[in-house]
Amino acid sequence: MEGLGARMTSSNSGNPPRVGIVVIVFNDAERIADAVHSALAQGEAVGEVIVVDDASTDGTAERLAQLAAEDSRVRVITRTENSGGCGTPRNQGLSAAREQYVMLLDSDDVLPPDAVRTLLDTAVAERADVVAGVCVRRELPAGTDSPWQRDLFPADGAPPERYDGIGARPDFLRDTLCANKLYERAFLDRHGVRFAEGAVHYEDFVFTARLYAARPRLIAISDTVYLWHVRRVVGQPSISLRRDEIRNWQDRVDAHAEVVRILLDAGQPELASAARTKFVDYDLRMYARELRHKSAGYRTEWWRIARAHLTGFEPAVLAAATPSGRWVAEVLEARPEAVEGAELRRVGELAASPPRLAPPYPVDVEGRPELVEGVPLTGLTELAPEELPVAVDGVVRLAPDCTVRLRMHDAYGVVSAARPVAAALELSTRVGPPLTVRRPLELAPHPEGGWTAATSVDTFELRDAGEMTAWAVRIEVVFADGSRVLTAVRSATPAKRHAVFRPPSRIALVQVYETGNGELGLRVADGVRGGWEVVRSRFRRALARRS
Repeated sequence: MEGLGARMTSSNSGNPPRVGIVVIVFNDAERIADAVHSALAQGEAVGEVIVVDDASTDGTAERLAQLAAEDSRVRVITRTENSGGCGTPRNQGLSAAREQYVMLLDSDDVLPPDAVRTLLDTAVAERADVVAGVCVRRELPAGTDSPWQRDLFPADGAPPERYDGIGARPDFLRDTLCANKLYERAFLDRHGVRFAEGAVHYEDFVFTARLYAARPRLIAISDTVYLWHVRRVVGQPSISLRRDEIRNWQDRVDAHAEVVRILLDAGQPELASAARTKFVDYDLRMYARELRHKSAGYRTEWWRIARAHLTGFEPAVLAAATPSGRWVAEVLEARPEAVEGAELRRVGELAASPPRLAPPYPVDVEGRPELVEGVPLTGLTELAPEELPVAVDGVVRLAPDCTVRLRMHDAYGVVSAARPVAAALELSTRVGPPLTVRRPLELAPHPEGGWTAATSVDTFELRDAGEMTAWAVRIEVVFADGSRVLTAVRSATPAKRHAVFRPPSRIALVQVYETGNGELGLRVADGVRGGWEVVRSRFRRALARRS
């Protein structure tokens, strides 16, 4: 039983404030040591590492016993029954914490060096309730990094940004992660900020809503403080990646409804409305752009759930959304049944980031643009050039020098009205080291409207970036007023692969493919070694599907 002495914070006992890190784990004996070691390596800023084992049945318990024997800061709490979610073990760890500040860490993620010291020094200097830093998503096994919601945080090297509650920065509702933050434990306790118990998914959404509803003094810093490992080839991906399951969508909608309720109950209706707008702009679009690849049964149920949830959204919520989010929501509201065929593809492309408005371009009997039949396309002509949903089709001929032919469409004449004056092709790595290859383009009028352009890309330049790389294909358009649009190229090429040679002995494997969003992509592998990596990748995916 923990008495008052055990609950005393480090600062109250006369010692410098320190951090307790709560780690949750279930059947992850292979990776738990990396997580715990990354926490212990933070040095004296960490006073305790509390690991809550949610009734693991593999070798996790034995590995945790070793870790606790190696460092007295490690405390293990072993649950006898699995909770079915992440909230219950996290709450148990938070209740057991003794230090003045706390952080959260998952068993398959790690903390970068000096993350805790940076967060702690900021919290003490700023007298902060919460300090939030940058989380980096690391795609494994490729190792490709992408910062999470990077625009919410100060630029690299910039001073911290300070908020007394996020009412002045409602965009912070997009940061739904709980693990990229340091919390003053007394603040969480005082306001009852805890996770939902049991088998509840998207528990981060509810936790951060309770946090923001309590109006914390929040400090945002530019430093990377958390490495989120995203493993897409394992047999059981995380909840957020299981978007093929309709339950995933229902859980997300339920969590969002609870977020809105929490903010309304806290007397923050403006934040509640901002949360609804965030749902339209982010959650709705993310799922809608993948919808055409789902089964008919999934689409029917997804459409029903989405329409029911949008019913309670006031007009101001849609008015505050991005044009593409609003357009997707308007199709949902206007159509009781899920759209199919070309209309479904149009919804998916409008939901893309950035959105694309591709042919055909339907009009009503009076010649006004339509999203889909019977649903007006409003606000298109009011968009600034950089906001235009430009659509470009791309065809690739595979060779040592790949030829890329492009056609840019002129949706309802709005692109020509903005007067494009220059363009460039950009290939950026999806998998592999962060690289970009650019080629200038000369736009020529197409006889049926719009523009065409062509260029070539050296396959071996792409190959030399790594043994196996995947490349996104984009086009940047510059308009007469100096504004720019960067949009993904739509795939107009059937999926195909080819081995190409360059004397005397250079070999590359190159593949053109279409992404789940309908975008054009290229994969390039380094000869025999890359070929074996392709085989291994396919084998891993086959095993994942079987498990």
